[in-house]
Amino acid sequence: MRAIQLSSEGLCLRRGAPRPEPGQGEALIRLLRAGVCSTDLELVKGYMGFEGVLGHEFVGSVEEAEDDSWVGRRVVGTINLGCRRCAVCLGSGPEHCPQRSVLGIYRRDGAFADYLTLPLANLLPVPDGVSDAQAVFTEPLAAALRLRQQLRISPTDRLAVVGPGRLGLLIAQVLALSGGNVTVLGRRAESLELAAGWGFDTGLAADAESDRYDLVVEATGNAAGLETSLRLVRPLGTLALKSTFAAAPAVDLTKIVVAEINVVGSRCGPFAPALRLLERRHVEVDALVAAEYELEEGLEAMAHAARPGVLKVLLRP
Repeated sequence: MRAIQLSSEGLCLRRGAPRPEPGQGEALIRLLRAGVCSTDLELVKGYMGFEGVLGHEFVGSVEEAEDDSWVGRRVVGTINLGCRRCAVCLGSGPEHCPQRSVLGIYRRDGAFADYLTLPLANLLPVPDGVSDAQAVFTEPLAAALRLRQQLRISPTDRLAVVGPGRLGLLIAQVLALSGGNVTVLGRRAESLELAAGWGFDTGLAADAESDRYDLVVEATGNAAGLETSLRLVRPLGTLALKSTFAAAPAVDLTKIVVAEINVVGSRCGPFAPALRLLERRHVEVDALVAAEYELEEGLEAMAHAARPGVLKVLLRP
C-alpha cells in the first residue's frame, strides 16, 4: 500500500508499504478521506519525536473485523488506545493511560495510508447524512467540544478565540452554541473573513484590549499565541490552551499568579456528540475545506496545509 511516512530522514511517500494486520479485537479500515491537522505539521518539525505513518483525522470503510456486522460500514475512530486495564483507563478512559498509544502521533501508525487498523472499541459509525469530507472533521470537532465538558460557560461571558484557523473556527462555533458572545481574533484581516461572514465579532489580536475576556481559547498553533492570549484574559478569568507545537515558548507567566488566571489544558473530546452536530448541520465545516489531494500527492498536500492561513486540506486514496 501507499503511506505518508515520517522518519529521521524526513517525510516521504512510501509505495509498497506492508498492509497492516489487525490484531485481536481490531478492524482493518480502508481509507476514504483524511485531514491534515496542525499537529501533523508540528510532528514533521519534531514534536513528540514521532516516526511512522502520520494522520489521525479520518473516515474509512471497514474491510475486515471479527464482528461481521462492522464490515462495509463507514467509520471514524477515536485516536487514543489505552491498556484498558489500569485505573486510569477504567476510570476516565484511555486518553491519559500511561501505556497509551495515539493514532498517527505516538507509538501507532496513522491514517495517511490506504489502510489502517484500530480496535472496534474505538470506532463509531458515520450517519448516512454526513459526507466523507464532513466526517473527517469529527476528531477536531470533538476536540472543540472537550472545552464544553471542562468549562462552565455562561451566556453572558465574554469569549475570545485566538487563532481563526482549522481548529479555532470549530471552537468558535461550539462556544457560540451556549449563546455567548464570541470574538475571533487573528493576526491578519484576511484570515478573519470567514468568521466575520458567519456573524462572529472579529478583530486583530494585536489591537485587542488587554484584560477584557472572561475566557480566552488559544488555538493559534504557534508559540507566540500563548503570550497574546494571556494578555487578553481578565483577572480571575480562564485561559484554555488547545495548541500543540514543537517549539518551546518563552512566556512571562507572572500574570497567571498575580491575576489568578485559571489555566486549562484541553485535548481530545467526545466523538458521538460531534457526529450528531455534523448530522444536524449545527456546525459548518464544508467552508473549511481549502483543497483536496490524492494520497499520491501527500507531500504536496502537507506543504499546502503548512502555508499561513490555509484551512483544512484533505487526502483521498
